[in-house]
Amino acid sequence: MDERLEAFKRLLDIMDKVREGCPWDSTQTIESLRHLTIEETYELSEAILAEDLNEVKKELGDLMLHLVFYAKIGSEKGAFDITDVLNGICDKMVVRHPHIFGDEKVENAEQVEQNWEKIKLEREHNRSVLGGVPQGLPSLLKAYRMHQKTAGVGFKWSSAEEAWNKVEEEKKELFDELRKSDNQDNIEAEYGDLLFALAAYGVYIGVNPDDALEKTNKKFKSRFSHVEQRAREMGKGVQHLTLEEMIGFWKEAKEKIKD
Repeated sequence: MDERLEAFKRLLDIMDKVREGCPWDSTQTIESLRHLTIEETYELSEAILAEDLNEVKKELGDLMLHLVFYAKIGSEKGAFDITDVLNGICDKMVVRHPHIFGDEKVENAEQVEQNWEKIKLEREHNRSVLGGVPQGLPSLLKAYRMHQKTAGVGFKWSSAEEAWNKVEEEKKELFDELRKSDNQDNIEAEYGDLLFALAAYGVYIGVNPDDALEKTNKKFKSRFSHVEQRAREMGKGVQHLTLEEMIGFWKEAKEKIKD
């Protein structure tokens, strides 16, 4: 037997045993696993951003266990089993890749994405273009995915330059609102429009804003930790440093910590 199939069968057999005999595993439900799956997904995300392939491997295993767990519960309820899950995704992949499994011709990845959006709309006539964007996504990532989805059906700027012009337009509207008003609702709305336009621009330059921001978050945390460490070396809490001292230590961190 293919060693991949052997490994997958081993996992299925282990799931059967722990589901039957473990006091914790036997009581879990689809609902009780949900938050744990979200946690595992974020741990995988962190490993990917850290470019730690060994950790990616471990986190993929954790997620695979969750997928098998859900399928096991589904089979107990008579709703679906692992075979249904695997055949479902196989069928979807065949439909999604007519350029591989059919006669469709494509020249680049963008055309593949556009074809997929059209295929989904043709197969599900009542489906909304944005219906496949989960409501629970983080807001910045949701904005990016909405732009990707609508671009896939042709609702997009003709160039990255035009997308950036929209960013500049929204920035101006925010600054105008700040100058003329102290209405926080209006300011928030304009700020949201600016963030939304920046998320759209990411589509045109091939940058996922959620990934980019998380990497910047990590960089900021690392550099500020250096500022705190230098404060401790001076026998101070960071709150007792002057702004000039903080800026000096921050510049040190920029030289030492490049990413």
